[in-house]
Amino acid sequence: MDVGQISLRGLIDKWLAPASGVRVTQFSRTGQSRGRFVRVETEHSAGTLAIYFFRHGDGSWCVFPPSDSRATLVGGRMI
Repeated sequence: MDVGQISLRGLIDKWLAPASGVRVTQFSRTGQSRGRFVRVETEHSAGTLAIYFFRHGDGSWCVFPPSDSRATLVGGRMI
């Protein structure tokens, strides 16, 4: 992970601060790409607030999933 990137904990603080009682409610891997994701929740005045964070190939965490690798043509065949 680059020095300029924010850790998962830093992103949670950024998106949910000043929330208290933030908890991880799910962590797993996505379908075929097997990318990692984490779901965190906190109680808010309007109810429960949940955000998914996705791990990208460069080691960073974001609130959007990484784009799937696209099919490419190599030597006359699709891979």
